[in-house]
Amino acid sequence: MSIHGAILSADIVSWLYEKARFYPNISQVLEELVERTREAGMLVDRMWISIPVLHPSLRAKGFHWTLEKGVELRYYRGEPALEQMYLNSPLKVVHDTGESVRLQITQEAQENEFGIVPDLREAGFTDYIAMPLVFSEATPGTVSMATREPVGFNDTDILAFETIAQPLSMLCEAQALKEKAETVLNTYVGPRAGARVLNGEIKRGDGERISAIVGFADLRGFTQLSNQLPSDKIIELLNIYFGAMSEAVERNGGEVLKFIGDEVLSVFPYENEEGARVAAMQALLTAKETMQGIQRANDTSCPMLPDLRLGMGLHAGDVFFGNVGGETRLDFTVVGPTVNKASRIAGLSKDLNQDILTSKEFADILGCHAGALGSYYLKGFEEPQPVFTAPEHGSDCKTEEGKLAWDAYGALKTNAS
Repeated sequence: MSIHGAILSADIVSWLYEKARFYPNISQVLEELVERTREAGMLVDRMWISIPVLHPSLRAKGFHWTLEKGVELRYYRGEPALEQMYLNSPLKVVHDTGESVRLQITQEAQENEFGIVPDLREAGFTDYIAMPLVFSEATPGTVSMATREPVGFNDTDILAFETIAQPLSMLCEAQALKEKAETVLNTYVGPRAGARVLNGEIKRGDGERISAIVGFADLRGFTQLSNQLPSDKIIELLNIYFGAMSEAVERNGGEVLKFIGDEVLSVFPYENEEGARVAAMQALLTAKETMQGIQRANDTSCPMLPDLRLGMGLHAGDVFFGNVGGETRLDFTVVGPTVNKASRIAGLSKDLNQDILTSKEFADILGCHAGALGSYYLKGFEEPQPVFTAPEHGSDCKTEEGKLAWDAYGALKTNAS
C-alpha cells in the first residue's frame, strides 16, 4: 500500500468514527467500507461481517460482500449442519482465542484444512484473514477479508485491516445492541407495540384508541390436561398450539399480543371500512389456518400426547392500544369491552361445540349472517349477544366484498378437507 493508500486508510478510520456510525444499517456501511479499502489499494474481493444476535431461532447475522454480487444479508440458525461447519471454521478459532486467523491459500489441498478453504480455492482466492470485532460483551463479532491478487495481502494491508477493525467493532456492537433491543421487544410484545416502545411510548397511559379485529383462542380442557401431564409435555403441547397460532396470525398480517396461560390474544387493526373487510378476512384465514395447523400436529405428534382442540372467538370494535400497569411494571396491550367480548365468545365456542364463533359486529363487516346461532348471555354483558359461525359459502353474504372474502375462506377450507 502506497503513502497515498496509508492516508486513505486513515481517512477510513476517521469516516468510521465520525460518519458511518450514523448510517441506518451495516449493509450500507459494508458497501462503502469496501469501496474505500479498494480505493486505498487494498484489493479486497470478498468481505464478510458477522454479528451475534439475540433471537429465539437465530444464532448470527452475516453481511456478505463480493465483487460479483455486492452485499447479501444472511441469517444463521442453530442447525446441526451449520454448527458442524462452524466447528471447522476460522471463526471458531477467532471467537475462542480473540486472535486473527490468516489463510494463504495454495493451489494444492493441504491436510486438516478449514472447511472454507476448498470453496475459497475454487473461487480463485489466494489470501484470507478473519479478525475479531471486539465487543464489550462476551460474544464477539467477526470481519473477514479475502483477495484474488496473486501475491495476496501484504503486511501493510494487514496492519490497515487491524486498525480499521477497532472502530468497526464499536459501530457493529452499537448496531447489535439496537437490534437486540428490537428483537427482545418484538419477541415479547410484538412488532407494533415494540416499535412504539422504542419510539418513547413508555409511560403508563401512553397509547391510542384504534379499531381492530380482536381474536381470542383457547385450548379445550387445558386445566384437566395440565393436572394430568408432566410439565415437559404441557410445554410441548403449548408450543405446538402457540406455534400454529402465531405463524398463521403473522402470515395473514395480524399480530399476537399476548399468551395468557392457554389463551392467545391477537389483533388485526384497520382504519376504514375497506380496511375492516380486509382485516376480517385476514382474521378468518388465520382462524382456519390455525385449525389446519393443529390438525396436522394431532396427526404427526407423539402418540403419548393427547389431541389438541381449541375454540376461537372473533369480534370487531375499538380498543385502547397502549401501556397499562403499575409505576415501574407495564404491559403494552389492548384493553376494553371489545377484548372482553372476544374472550367471552371464545369461551362460548366450547359450550356450543364450535371451533370458530364470531360476533354480530364481525358478521356485519362482511354482511354475512347465515351462520346465526342465536343470542347468548356473556359474562359482563347485560344483554344477550348474537353469535355466528363462519359461513361456508360466499353466497351467504349480502355484500360483494363479503362474498369475495368468504369465497377465499371457503376455498381454503375446501382445499384442507
